[in-house]
Amino acid sequence: MSGTAQLQEVLDRIDADFDASLERLFTLLRIKSISADPVFAADCKAAADHLAKDIATLGLSAEVRPTDGHPAVVAKSNGKSGSGRPHALFYGHYDVQPVDPLNLWHRPPFEPAVADHADGRKIIVGRGAEDDKGQLMTFVEACRAWKTVTGSLPIDLTIVIEGEEEVGSKNFVPFLEKNKADLSADFALVCDTGMWDPATPAITISLRGLVYDEVKIKAANRDLHSGIFGGGAQNPIRVLTRILGGIFDDNGRITIPGFYDGVKDLPPDVLEQWRKLEMTPESFLKPVGLSIPAGEKGRLLIEQVASRPTCDVNGIVGGYIGEGSKTVIPAEASAKVSFRLVQGQDPDRIRNAFRDYVTARLPGDCRAEFTDHSNAPAVALDWNMKPLAAARRALAEEWGKDAVLMGSGASIPIVADFKRTLGLDSLLVGFALDDDNIHSPNEKYDLRSFHKGIRSWARILAALAE
Repeated sequence: MSGTAQLQEVLDRIDADFDASLERLFTLLRIKSISADPVFAADCKAAADHLAKDIATLGLSAEVRPTDGHPAVVAKSNGKSGSGRPHALFYGHYDVQPVDPLNLWHRPPFEPAVADHADGRKIIVGRGAEDDKGQLMTFVEACRAWKTVTGSLPIDLTIVIEGEEEVGSKNFVPFLEKNKADLSADFALVCDTGMWDPATPAITISLRGLVYDEVKIKAANRDLHSGIFGGGAQNPIRVLTRILGGIFDDNGRITIPGFYDGVKDLPPDVLEQWRKLEMTPESFLKPVGLSIPAGEKGRLLIEQVASRPTCDVNGIVGGYIGEGSKTVIPAEASAKVSFRLVQGQDPDRIRNAFRDYVTARLPGDCRAEFTDHSNAPAVALDWNMKPLAAARRALAEEWGKDAVLMGSGASIPIVADFKRTLGLDSLLVGFALDDDNIHSPNEKYDLRSFHKGIRSWARILAALAE
């Protein structure tokens, strides 16, 4: 049988088995694998056990391995060392976000169902439907189809699925280090990204890095009566907001000294490709109730959200925030601040620059304390890597149009960890949409994304084998 005929038989099998694929996804979605809450530790273990058992039916040796937190699943095909076939490491995560606020869900979050979207699309609704259970199962189901039709996979494969992505993967990097030899491969495959739009596939070729810091300004040794001390005592809220407000100039640029050191503009040909995508305030901001881009003036909107560094204040706490009034000058005020970084920026330097900026602007009687929450460098992938070219061909065949090479404004720290720890470049292909409500109530995954995602991975596996 020719390669083309064999692939078509695999695709036909995916179509015929789709209802069963959907039910297998639903079984995984019913497991309450919320990694942030210790109450659900047993559920996280149950999700790992379930995946290991399911993947083992594909003929891979699969096992649940302990970490210092929730367990990981490692599965390997039985390809022989030195076979000459490509060897990929596929990554996904089984843990999900908490469901709060529960009252905003239209149906119980762990009772998945196919529903009708307001615009007529069929969608899968439930916590984890997209992030990341639906995404990872597109790959597992593609492997299942290949195994069912041909008895083997087109390439050698290692699958690793973690249980702490939603809480920062703090125990996963030590796990990678410990299992480094067992996780060796030629490249990594990551299915935790999205499409350009419901009809246009995409490959993510850059990810912004992240620095997340918390600053607490302290002044008096206790809250003070604002009638007695107002005008004479420093107010940490006033100090904090003045400092934070100064981080941005009138053109939307960040004023922290050295912040843009190492930042480069996009190559002209890439910028022109992005310009043709026509991301506009109407298409991108209007659906969330906004209309005016708030980033650096003189930059395309797509640059502002995908390829330029940013700073955002994610939360402020200070003083009395209960019902009614209480006239106090608080003893302290704090803010959580995140920076999205691009290639050329060092996370440690940015963190130190922010702390120096704050400290230099503290008035007398005030001091600052800082808490480091997370830190990850930006990642830029090689546009010329062979797996990327293979994936582009495969996606074009499935979707009938070229895949967009896009930069992501988000951070996926594991991609940098794979490069740093295992020496692997990653191919990032996913089928999420902007309206999937990940991390929010009523998370969904388009039924078409799930179906064509399985078909896309089947094609990609064939293309990688070439």
